Amino acid sequence: MEQRLQKILSQWGITSRRQAEEWIKAGRVRVNGQLAHLGDRADPDRDRIEYNGKWLNPQYPPDRVYLLLHKPLGVICTCHDPQGRVTILDILPKHYQETPGLHPVGRLDADSTGALILTNDGELTFCLSHPRHHIPKTYHVWVEGSPSKSALRQWRNGIPLDGQQTLNAQVNVLKKSDQPTPRTLLKIVLHEGRNRQIRRIAQYLGYSVLALHRLAIGPIQLSCKRQGKLDVGQVRVLSNHELNQLEQTGHSKGEFPPIIG
Repeated sequence: MEQRLQKILSQWGITSRRQAEEWIKAGRVRVNGQLAHLGDRADPDRDRIEYNGKWLNPQYPPDRVYLLLHKPLGVICTCHDPQGRVTILDILPKHYQETPGLHPVGRLDADSTGALILTNDGELTFCLSHPRHHIPKTYHVWVEGSPSKSALRQWRNGIPLDGQQTLNAQVNVLKKSDQPTPRTLLKIVLHEGRNRQIRRIAQYLGYSVLALHRLAIGPIQLSCKRQGKLDVGQVRVLSNHELNQLEQTGHSKGEFPPIIG
């Protein structure tokens, strides 16, 4: 059955839909020997699809991999870095480093730590990353000073960022400390993932972020009864139970397609 090329490449665990589109634009995808264009469709059982000089062989689909990583501080959230900095792939066990198409779902900047999902399932990446799905993400954030009630109310109700209002967020004060300087620990739950969103909102409201740690992505947590605690730098395979929870979380929004196949 014919489908859009970017969907085929993501379904086969080769890359995400967004990256596949970039490959097509850059002339790195061919169909039956011809350069592909955005919007082209193909049937992997009938057409010869090539990407980066490799052939998509319909007889040997890749095994799908679903991982949870506890990202350490200072690690770059990308697969390759031209500046030679340590990436998330560098800290994975070697057999995962060699998994075709393995990539992070979303990002945490180098100064942030915590939960990060990696997979070679491009459809899962699309579902978790697409703005319409609003998968909640939970953070612990230390900010400088003590946010006022007015600032917290603004954060919860949304502020203009890049010309668009942010979605409502859950923002609660967990702790205050004067050591080594006045600071406040917040628990924040976001339902969107704009670039450096928490840091930019905090700065907009006048409070610099001192530390940012992601505890959970939807129902997937760094520490849970079934799986125990995942220490810094460690990685584990997501269980079928967790994958089913992700599917159910998406279905509760009414738009999330099945990811277990």
